[in-house]
Amino acid sequence: VCKNRCKTGVWVLDVMALSGNILGRSTSLPWYQKWMFWKRRRYLLTFLAFLGFYNMYALRVNLSVGIVAMNSPYNITLDNGTVVEKQDFDWDSKMRGLVLGSFFYGYMSSQMLGGWLGSRFGGKIVYGVGVGVTSFLTVLTPPFTNISVYLLLVLRILEGFFEGLAIPCLHALWAHWIPPTERALLIALAFSGLSVGSVTTLPVSGLLAVWLGWPSVFYFSGAVGVLYSVVWFIVVKDRPEDDPAISPEELKYIKESSSLSNTEIRVKHPWKKIFASTPVWAIIAAHFCNLWGFFTLQAQLPTFLKDVFQFNIATGGFISSLPYLVMMIAYLISGSLGSWLQSSNILSVIQVRKVFACCSLVLQALCMTLAAHLESAPGVILCLVLGVGFEAFTVSSVGINNHDIAPRHASVLFGISNTVGSLAGVLSPILAGYIVTDKSAEQWHVVFYISSLIYVAGAVIFGLFASGDVQHWAVE
Repeated sequence: VCKNRCKTGVWVLDVMALSGNILGRSTSLPWYQKWMFWKRRRYLLTFLAFLGFYNMYALRVNLSVGIVAMNSPYNITLDNGTVVEKQDFDWDSKMRGLVLGSFFYGYMSSQMLGGWLGSRFGGKIVYGVGVGVTSFLTVLTPPFTNISVYLLLVLRILEGFFEGLAIPCLHALWAHWIPPTERALLIALAFSGLSVGSVTTLPVSGLLAVWLGWPSVFYFSGAVGVLYSVVWFIVVKDRPEDDPAISPEELKYIKESSSLSNTEIRVKHPWKKIFASTPVWAIIAAHFCNLWGFFTLQAQLPTFLKDVFQFNIATGGFISSLPYLVMMIAYLISGSLGSWLQSSNILSVIQVRKVFACCSLVLQALCMTLAAHLESAPGVILCLVLGVGFEAFTVSSVGINNHDIAPRHASVLFGISNTVGSLAGVLSPILAGYIVTDKSAEQWHVVFYISSLIYVAGAVIFGLFASGDVQHWAVE
């Protein structure tokens, strides 16, 4: 696992070292110092945000594999040599759907609060507390679950609440740290931690569950998250001018590129105008529609592979990680391509956002539809892998459009859109639990068709109503 992390980290840092060339700039550091990524503090922030997303998704998706192991029979040998079959839990599909969706009850409820806290107090402390507490609660999962499934539900709701605080407040940090022309690339690199977290967590969780039992899945991911939060508190600063290690050259470049005032401390959010803004609702709708299919596969793919193709836990965990491997590559492509198209004046800001968002959503819908029509395991898996991979292109569109239309309110806007988007995480596994009652392929196809229709709706709404201009209420 550590080797995978290190290799992935080196890949991200190499990309960040090249980002100046991608965006048409050259770095002033000598060639032999370019590997020292901390010399560019915004790159260090990007790398730590990448690791943060890695940890947050590891804490979130561990249950997707864990729940399969928790409800699967296994053999034990008694002292007299007799082999008997045992099963720790026997939850039906509705209870499993409720357990998988419970995280998002808390996650949904804290998004706007996280965005507001980030803009009010700074992203460093809110983010660090969010990840740290979520990690600690994850360590408590095995003993709480053994007492009662309802304690597990409460625990997952609390985990979702604290993790929900973390992601929106990062936008408050990025608004101060990342220049506009670098946002698509660096934010995409940070978000690639989501896919890397899934790529490694799903197969590793499957192996841990087989080798050491399902409790080890939660102990491991929780311990890593606690360690990460300590590093975050030590290294990160809310603003470039607060970082004693930043170079005068980088500080000047960030400040000259930023549209935010150096003296701006408190931001007053025009709530009525925000909720009356059509471009804001375009972001919200596209965010929800995109996350519906994403959360459906994130929570249900291991179960789908077991129900339809009879894959075991370890194999299902490995295959479930493949879509996120493609997504990791797509994050890099989408971020680099979006930044290049914008900085080269080939496409305007709104053209980049709409082209990427609409193509991504439509292609995901197509992949879901094909997966419902194909019968072979390789064909279905290929469609689902590509479908999740295309989701990465929304990072260079829907994911950062809040910075385009209201940079001062970016964290709050993301909190609003992610609150509504998180509804998909609540509803999609519950709906799948009610649809898939006899584990048949036909019932799973209905789940895929619903996701396809929702994807298309998101593409239409964003294509018609999104904007790339700073809104009048955002500069008042």
